[in-house]
Amino acid sequence: MSVQLCSIPRSNSYLRSRTFIRIDVSPHASICAGWKLCGLTALAVAVMWGGHPGSAMAQATPVPTVPASTAAPVTSTTTETTSKRLFEHSSGWDAPEPWRTDQFYFQFAYYTWHFHYDADHKQSYMFDAEYHYRETWLGGQWIMGVALFQNSFGQFSQYVFAGLQWRPIEDHQPFYVKVTVGPLHGYSGQYKNKVPFNNYGVAPAIIPSVGYCVQRYCGEFVLLGAAGALFTIGVTLP
Repeated sequence: MSVQLCSIPRSNSYLRSRTFIRIDVSPHASICAGWKLCGLTALAVAVMWGGHPGSAMAQATPVPTVPASTAAPVTSTTTETTSKRLFEHSSGWDAPEPWRTDQFYFQFAYYTWHFHYDADHKQSYMFDAEYHYRETWLGGQWIMGVALFQNSFGQFSQYVFAGLQWRPIEDHQPFYVKVTVGPLHGYSGQYKNKVPFNNYGVAPAIIPSVGYCVQRYCGEFVLLGAAGALFTIGVTLP
């Protein structure tokens, strides 16, 4: 079955007549249409570049900054205050190394080692009370105290002293060296000359010792010249 397309030329002529009608447009209208087309193109490009108009506004809005003058400066004073708080304790009992902060020390001599035998020798017992100052001199901490003891010949004796205490090993701060100086009284009678320079019942004494602390408990080896040594145990108090 054949199809006749005789109506197509008629339709094309109709469309041509409708499409190309009034093709004689004035120059002024053409210029206006061109400007409108450029404006629409620019708007489309702006929307595509900035995305949503709200995001473009957000990008254009400057981020507020805090003026340098209002910022709290970090000073050495602030750092020092923070460091002090780290090492401050509500009580001396809370200190991890109490011998660093405690100022009182009490010790007791429980054994005497005599270097030379003497039939008159007896065990010495001593009670020692010390006060440790915060001031230092020659790298050592000032100390002052009094020792009450029974000497090697059974006589009640006293030793009032001042001295310095050092902690010479940086990695082992509980270890210390101590030297005390003061008058020694109590050697009398036939034992008067057992102590040098004991002319009036009182003799000058210089006594070195070394010690080590575990928390607030300390032990000392006290050298008594060429005669002997004492072994002591003590405790620090806040």
